[in-house]
Amino acid sequence: MHSIVRALRSCGPKLMSFPNVVGVGYGHKHVRGKNTGKDSLVVLVEKKVPVEELSSNQVIPRSMNQCPIDVVEVGEIVALGRTDRQRPARPGLSIGHYKVTAGTFGAVVYDVRTGEPLILSNNHVLANSSNGSDGRAKIGDPILQPGRYDGGTDDDVIARLHRFIPIELEVSEPDCKLASAAQRFLNRVVRRIRRNYEVKIERYSAATNLVDAAVAKPLSRNLISEDILDLGVPRGTSEVVVGQTVRKSGRTSGTNQGEVKVVHATIRVSMGEIGSAVFTDQVLTTSMAQPGDSGSVVVDEYNRVCGLLSAGSQTVSVFARIQNVCEALGVRF
Repeated sequence: MHSIVRALRSCGPKLMSFPNVVGVGYGHKHVRGKNTGKDSLVVLVEKKVPVEELSSNQVIPRSMNQCPIDVVEVGEIVALGRTDRQRPARPGLSIGHYKVTAGTFGAVVYDVRTGEPLILSNNHVLANSSNGSDGRAKIGDPILQPGRYDGGTDDDVIARLHRFIPIELEVSEPDCKLASAAQRFLNRVVRRIRRNYEVKIERYSAATNLVDAAVAKPLSRNLISEDILDLGVPRGTSEVVVGQTVRKSGRTSGTNQGEVKVVHATIRVSMGEIGSAVFTDQVLTTSMAQPGDSGSVVVDEYNRVCGLLSAGSQTVSVFARIQNVCEALGVRF
C-alpha cells in the first residue's frame, strides 16, 4: 500500500490531467469484473472510451512507477444537495408529509416492540401539525423525500406515517357535537340580522406539550441509512447541561453547533396559521437552525443523541429531550 500512496503523490497530478478523468486513489486491481486483491492505482473516469477512439496521448497507461493501474467508470460526480432525492435517504435530508413544505429527516430509530426501523422527525414535518382528530393527517399518509417544497412528488414517496404525538394548541376549533350544533344555530340567527357576520366558537386549552415528534415507516429497509450527513451513525443517547456544545445536521443550514443556554424551559411556539402551542421541558441553545431544519436530531460531542429540534428564532434554537421523544413514541436508538 505504501508504494501506491507514494505513486499517488508523484503521479496523481499527471493522471488527473487526462481527459475524462475525475479522480485517482488506492484500490484493488479488477480483471473482468473480479477483484484480484492486488494493490493498484485506481483512475476514476466519467466514462470508459475504447482505446481506438483515443489519441496516443489520451490513453491511460497500464502502470506508473511500477504500480498497476485500474480504470473505473464512475460517471459524473456532483455535489449532493440536502434537498435532492437520494436513495438510500440519509438523516439530514429534506423530507415531509405530502401536505407540508419540507423539514428534516432526523434519524433512524427502532420500534421498541417490533424492532423495525423508522424515520424520526417532528409532528409538524411528518404529520402536518395534527392533534389526531382534526383531519390534518392520518396514519398511513405518504411521506415524501424530498419534501414538496424541494420538488418532491407522488413518485418520491419513501415512507408512510406510522405514529405521531398529537399537538395540543392553546386555541382550537371544538370537536364536540354540541358546540358544533350551537355554532351552526347561532350563525343562522346572526345572518338574518347581519349577513356579513359569523359566530365562531373556540376551545381554549390549558394542556401543554412535551414533544413535537412523529415516526414514519419506510416502504423498504434499504431505502434509508442510519448515517447522519456529516455526523455519522449516532452512539446512543445522552442528557445535556447548561454551557454544553451540541450539533445538528439539517436540511437548510447543514451542520453547525450551538451552546446550551436554558434547560427545563416552558415556551410558547407559533405553529403558523393554525395558532400556537405551549411546550414544556425544552432545551434552548444559541441559534443553530433555520426554517426547514425542524426534525433534526441534536448530538453531543460524543455523537450521542440528546434532542429533537423543533423550533427557534433568530437568536435561539429549541429542542425536546430525546428521552421524552423516545418514551412518547415507543422507540429507541
